[in-house]
Amino acid sequence: MIRTEPGGEVVDPLEVQMGYPRGRTDRPWVMANFVATIDGATVVDGGSTAINDEDDKAMFAAMRTPADFILVGAGTIRAENYGPANLDERRRRARVEAGLEETPHLVVVTRSLDLDPGHRAFSDPTNRVMVLTEESAPADRFAALSEVADVVKLKSTGVEDLLHYMRMARVILCEGGPSLVGQFIAADLIDELALTVAPMLVAGSSPRLAHGPSPERPLSMRLDRVLYGDRSLFLRYVRS
Repeated sequence: MIRTEPGGEVVDPLEVQMGYPRGRTDRPWVMANFVATIDGATVVDGGSTAINDEDDKAMFAAMRTPADFILVGAGTIRAENYGPANLDERRRRARVEAGLEETPHLVVVTRSLDLDPGHRAFSDPTNRVMVLTEESAPADRFAALSEVADVVKLKSTGVEDLLHYMRMARVILCEGGPSLVGQFIAADLIDELALTVAPMLVAGSSPRLAHGPSPERPLSMRLDRVLYGDRSLFLRYVRS
């Protein structure tokens, strides 16, 4: 064992995230990002806002910077009241310097298209959201959402079909929810998981980071980095 304590070198979350080597030759690199309390809750009062602190918000923003696509389920869009995936000038400049587009693409996954076209996620016509759904999606909802988003029908919204559609991406960031991340785990498609541990005990019946079918065998990950904020702990795990 190695002792790790607060009080070390101060780091910039953006520089940290842009400095990590990511990329595969066979498919996009898939990373997931979660915040949880020390007793494992990911939801408090209906969302994660009560768990976040300023350091977590900074790391959350930094993690979005290297991603080509930010992938999220419709339930998380609703629960967290997502806005457009707009970045500040410094993060846009960092992306351009790294050879990326100025902003990542926000991609929402939903079989039912149960999304309000007036939701704030669709409020920026210059940065349209991409919505991935299935052929069986209701026609009226498809027409309504197509007014404010780029809606695409896939054979299925299974993770293999999602990755195939985004196959030209280098990095995909999955921000949840737990069932979507669980599908990636079951398919052995997680390369990196970033976990913010907030110093709170809340008990309750909050869902885990991921749920759904189990993989054939547990995915072996290794701890790659530990960072401390004023309150929270930031852990980065990558595939063994």
